[in-house]
Amino acid sequence: MGAVYRETYTKPLPDEAELFTRKGERFARWRTGRGKRRTAPVVTGESGGQRVQLEAGTYTAKYRNGAGHVVKVATGCRSLDAARAVLVELESRAEKVHCGKWTAAEDAVLDHQATLIAGHVKAYLDHLRTKRGKGGKPRVSRKHVVNVQHCLDRIIGECGFERLRDLNRRAVERWADRREADGMGARTLNDHLAALCAFGNWCTESKRIVANPLARPPKRDAKADRRRQRRALTGDEVRRLLRVAQLRPLAEYGRETVQRDDADRPGDRRSRRTWRRAPLTFDGLDAAAERGRLALHKRPDYIIELRRRGRERALVYKTLVLTGLRKGELAALTVGHLELGGPVAFAVLDAADEKAGRGAEIPLRADLVRDLSEWLAAKLEAVRNDARRRVGASVPLRLPPESPLFNVPAGLGRMLDRDLKAAGIPKRDDRGRTVDVHALRHTFGTHLSRGGVAPRTAQAAMRHGSLDLTMNTYTDPRLLDVAGALNVLPELPLDDSPGSERQRATGTDGGGTLLQSSDPLVPMLVPTAGNRCTPGTNADRPAGLVNVLSGKAGIAVSDCADRSKPPLPNAGTGGQAKRVIGFEPTTFTLAT
Repeated sequence: MGAVYRETYTKPLPDEAELFTRKGERFARWRTGRGKRRTAPVVTGESGGQRVQLEAGTYTAKYRNGAGHVVKVATGCRSLDAARAVLVELESRAEKVHCGKWTAAEDAVLDHQATLIAGHVKAYLDHLRTKRGKGGKPRVSRKHVVNVQHCLDRIIGECGFERLRDLNRRAVERWADRREADGMGARTLNDHLAALCAFGNWCTESKRIVANPLARPPKRDAKADRRRQRRALTGDEVRRLLRVAQLRPLAEYGRETVQRDDADRPGDRRSRRTWRRAPLTFDGLDAAAERGRLALHKRPDYIIELRRRGRERALVYKTLVLTGLRKGELAALTVGHLELGGPVAFAVLDAADEKAGRGAEIPLRADLVRDLSEWLAAKLEAVRNDARRRVGASVPLRLPPESPLFNVPAGLGRMLDRDLKAAGIPKRDDRGRTVDVHALRHTFGTHLSRGGVAPRTAQAAMRHGSLDLTMNTYTDPRLLDVAGALNVLPELPLDDSPGSERQRATGTDGGGTLLQSSDPLVPMLVPTAGNRCTPGTNADRPAGLVNVLSGKAGIAVSDCADRSKPPLPNAGTGGQAKRVIGFEPTTFTLAT
């Protein structure tokens, strides 16, 4: 037989409490914040201090559940009769479980039916925040938690769900149909449905509901309704983007002022409403940077910092274009992830940082290796100079392995938009395709195909599980030389002249000039075993093809004249040479 009672608890003795003794027991008397007088016995706490013992305002039920264990349940009732009614209901449920009419899972579900669904959502979000992976790193990002909360709040609010028992699959399907009719994209709609399905699965696992009524929601075809299609940048656009990225931080301080046409008070030249800053253009970028340098001539340290920021941003863009890394993957790279001293330089991408969760070894081209080595050397020198200025600080010999390679800001997309505008590169082309940070990965995949890289090799370089994704989604057909590809077909003269066939066989025109194709942006991005490719040329193509990101073809972050590289300032290879065994099927493997 169960019982209902009020739990007791203790709290620190109030400062203004009056102590007195009654019938051999000590009591305290004080006034609450509302002016009400209270009296309670005084007890000694575990730490030896004096505390007052209080009684809870609601009753607690104590009974034996269906498994035979004695449990205590808070009834939430201030009335004794109401608490006894709750006890009768709890004992009835325990009897049904004991006799086998209900299962223990069904009985546990009843404990959560009265809780508002907002409380369950809060518990689910706390569960996502506390999930940890290898090394104690959070498995779920804060941005993902915010997105999940937004999706759940919208569906639950618009469907009118108040408690878990209100979850209804048909209501969710009607909501999805309404949102699709209103113009919500298929991908956004699928994200909302997936978030609600994951919430239902968690409720099932935590025994809050018996089964998930929202399992396997009908998804919309996202391919048929792609709201954002990205385009790849041409080689000239990439060169202009790198140039702007380097100079714009300093050029922003050298922008000219122009008079506003709609000035309210044209006579007051000091008023900010009468003038504005002229936008930066690619042709006037050098002049604006020079004016910025003159304007900041009294702050030479800040000029150096602006140049460092510009070089770092240009290196971020170049690394994204030449490796195909995603923004989050590049932000996760540290100094310890780089191997720049072997025959083939590469960056190690941990499984926890890769989207597919497999991990990879990303090969690095020679000119990018040189840029990264110079960048790390400059970072090491800055750290050493800072240590020399601090009294008693030791000067480090190398960069810490956990030091981030780049400072990839969260607002990189907005910076890219401003750089594109200054470079004269349209954000959206005539097909409606846009340029954003992820479009640099599309640029990587497109120029692999344009440079003649085998589709299977391009798929491995992109780290895709499907060849269709590499060839159709991440390859911009506008940059492919389809008309030039027709030249590989045999000559078919109607007059049966042997001269044209001889010209095709020798690969020259009538004057003996070598026939060459157009310059690819990435002539050799995927090194293979035994292939020592000179920077600026392609091992499988004529030596006349020039690397457009280095050398004579245009302005780049650096020009790579040879394969000589300075040693990595953070760590060496330990004297062990490494060779490439093979690249396919997914990544190349290194062996000592």
